[in-house]
Amino acid sequence: MNWTTASDLKEQLRRLWERGELLRSLVNTEPCFPKRLTLKVPNSNALADRFDAVRAWIGEVTTLPQIRIEWREFRHGVLGAQRVPQAAWVDKLDDALHLIGKRSEAARFTKLLARTRSQQPALLPWLDKRPLPALALADDWERLLSVLEWIAQHPHSGLYLRQVNIASIHTKFIESHRGVLSEWLDLVLPATAIRAEQTGVGQFATRYGFLDKPTHIRFRLLDERVPLLPGPCRPDVALDAESFSLLSMPIRRVFVTENEINFLAFPPAPDAIVVFGAGYALDALAKAAWLRGCAIHYWGDIDTHGFSILNKLRSHFNHVHSFLMDRSTLMAHAELWGEEVNQCLSDLPWLDAGERALFDDLRDNRIRQGLRLEQERVGFLWVEETLAGLLEQDRTAIYKGDSWQ
Repeated sequence: MNWTTASDLKEQLRRLWERGELLRSLVNTEPCFPKRLTLKVPNSNALADRFDAVRAWIGEVTTLPQIRIEWREFRHGVLGAQRVPQAAWVDKLDDALHLIGKRSEAARFTKLLARTRSQQPALLPWLDKRPLPALALADDWERLLSVLEWIAQHPHSGLYLRQVNIASIHTKFIESHRGVLSEWLDLVLPATAIRAEQTGVGQFATRYGFLDKPTHIRFRLLDERVPLLPGPCRPDVALDAESFSLLSMPIRRVFVTENEINFLAFPPAPDAIVVFGAGYALDALAKAAWLRGCAIHYWGDIDTHGFSILNKLRSHFNHVHSFLMDRSTLMAHAELWGEEVNQCLSDLPWLDAGERALFDDLRDNRIRQGLRLEQERVGFLWVEETLAGLLEQDRTAIYKGDSWQ
């Protein structure tokens, strides 16, 4: 028996709620009610063969006072004059809300909708698109509107978020709601107040005119003859990206690694530094124009994401060389292979032919499913020998008068 029950009718309304359609009808002017519901009814054969069951079904499906039943009257060949439901309607939004127990939630939404219409009507399209997320934010709605108003009145503030002074609002509140505030600010602010190239929650501050905490670049000198600071002969230094970009050192070679232990243990090398390239440091390196005059070597994991990072760094500096990210290093450490769970499947246009061939083998799982060799698993003796070979090539190139890059 596939006839629509009273529970089925309520479930249809619940699905309308979960899709946001009931609350959306409060935002826009398009009429949503009366709303016809799906009603599967017995056919004539069922009426004759299962008369009592049909009568019971009619009694059950008509028990909801908020559902208006549209009837069909006809003469049955066996049973004579009959009257059965042919359609079910909900005439008013309040009736639908009452049936599924959502009147109080709708009242809260109506309240925040009214406040938004009066204070920030530019947000109405957002409310129309995201009514249920809006309802989830009802307790914070007034504070969110206050933050939005403050930022709209102080474009290009040049302050840190910590310096924003709004009554009863802590800056952690702003930080924890950057996602929704970003969507709102894009609707409210003029284009001139938004740095469109800064995207994502991590770039919230700079996108909307705030100062962001500076990105620091951490590096170690690998040559004790290079003067930098008093103290250790090969110091471990962290500078903000701006200060790093203004450095003037007799450095000819830069190694970049994503692993801190590799960074700390990297062997000495003449006229060289090693950079700890975690996080946003790779993007920050692009500001240092003096690096264009240095040989740059990137050492990452031998997996698809390692090559993706190499590709990104090479998009800033097209002369970057990979270091210990070759097939021979991978095969020499087969007993230390691990697994990369979520592989990078994109094409990487900045890889050279050898790197691309290995990347394709990894991405297409030709060697082993999800293969990766983490950089910290590469034997230190292997690192030292590879570096020694690289420096010998450097000395040979200088002897012959060739470019050392």
